[in-house]
Amino acid sequence: MASGDTLCVFTSTMNEPPTTNPATLDWRNRHPVLDFDTATDEYAIFTAIMPRAYASGGVTVYIHYSMSTATTGTCAWQVSFERIGDQQQDIDIDSWATANDIAAVTVPATSGNVDIVNTTFTDGVDMDSVAVGELFRIRVNRDVSADTAAGDAELHSVEIKET
Repeated sequence: MASGDTLCVFTSTMNEPPTTNPATLDWRNRHPVLDFDTATDEYAIFTAIMPRAYASGGVTVYIHYSMSTATTGTCAWQVSFERIGDQQQDIDIDSWATANDIAAVTVPATSGNVDIVNTTFTDGVDMDSVAVGELFRIRVNRDVSADTAAGDAELHSVEIKET
């Protein structure tokens, strides 16, 4: 793969909801979305294997979202990785790397318009040292302490691209 190539794509229906504060599956005009509350940090978790074509550099994570009702204000997100790997992680416990922030951005002026925001991870500790061919998880949450938009944020998909 080359720089800029897509490594993984996760849709809302691929969520593996955590036991505490999960984002909830919803539908908007037959489009499945995950609803993230405006008052409580809620989470979505996705599992994948880092593709063999991954060149072991940094990645950029793109969040594709819309707002249930808001047409003003800002929305902020956080993303973190968990390396499961080859004998790297006891899956009886969680071990998330420090989250990267997607700073609050102005929401679309039309409710239902999809916005795409991103954050970049450097190779190594920043992305929990996930390596080629290893199982990993990615966790996404709406950072309600850093945004001002009213109502639910609706997650459509998450894309991981090589930087």
